[in-house]
Amino acid sequence: MNSRRSFIRLAGVGALAASISPVYLSGQKNRQKEQKQITKPVKAPDPFGLGMAGYTFVRVPLEKAIEIMKKVNVNYLSLKDVYLPLNSTQETITSVLGKFADAGITVYTFGVIYMRSEKDVDQAFEYTRMAGKKMMVGAPNYELLPYVEKKVKEYDIRVAIHNHGPDNPLYPNATDIWNHIKDLDARIGICLDIGHTVRNGEDPSLDAERYSKRLFDIHIKDVSEASRAGRTVEMGRGVIDIPRFVNTLRKIKYNGMCSLEFEKDMNDPLAGIAESIGYWRGVLAV
Repeated sequence: MNSRRSFIRLAGVGALAASISPVYLSGQKNRQKEQKQITKPVKAPDPFGLGMAGYTFVRVPLEKAIEIMKKVNVNYLSLKDVYLPLNSTQETITSVLGKFADAGITVYTFGVIYMRSEKDVDQAFEYTRMAGKKMMVGAPNYELLPYVEKKVKEYDIRVAIHNHGPDNPLYPNATDIWNHIKDLDARIGICLDIGHTVRNGEDPSLDAERYSKRLFDIHIKDVSEASRAGRTVEMGRGVIDIPRFVNTLRKIKYNGMCSLEFEKDMNDPLAGIAESIGYWRGVLAV
């Protein structure tokens, strides 16, 4: 009896298969082939992260800065001392960093910290140590670099020196930074501000590749023109070739942070930040 039922069941399946049109089967195969052709491989994530540079928020309260970062879904911050003065106590440092941590935001470094005396250098390193961070973004006077190197060795904290373009004779470009640090401890490197780089007449893609071994941090932005008169604009509206720069970071396997420094509409920067972050993410998706 079981054999008879099995036979009938198999016969039914065979009859159904025989009744399917060869044209239908051919169409199914073509559709499957087309589906395989349009399926794209999953893109590997980029090794570099996305953050915000704290100078963006110097005119807004801490709570608003957190709100903006949450809205654009950026969770890393290079903290400017507007929210955490350099002479802060351990208790204050712990409290302020805790506010960001409670919001899901990681303060990954501090800066830019200007150092004009050995006392300033001492304060910057102690401040960074108390916060439990292993890097600061700084701009020490040239003559202080040997003392900075001494502190780097003592604290094992990296210093990423920030270029300031044509507005400031102290480290106007990455080449100037490199020439002053190339023979110093390898924990002294560069924070490349691509906007100031372009305003100073240099190419950020070339600088990133040229100094990749000492490239610790990056401030991303766009500017209206490649001259001292250039001003921050929403990313994608200016003169910087952002897609080329991203490709350069991939080429050199940069694995640090890229932090947006939006120096426009600073009393209410959300709209410009959102547009810039959206553009950056669109470039990364390609």
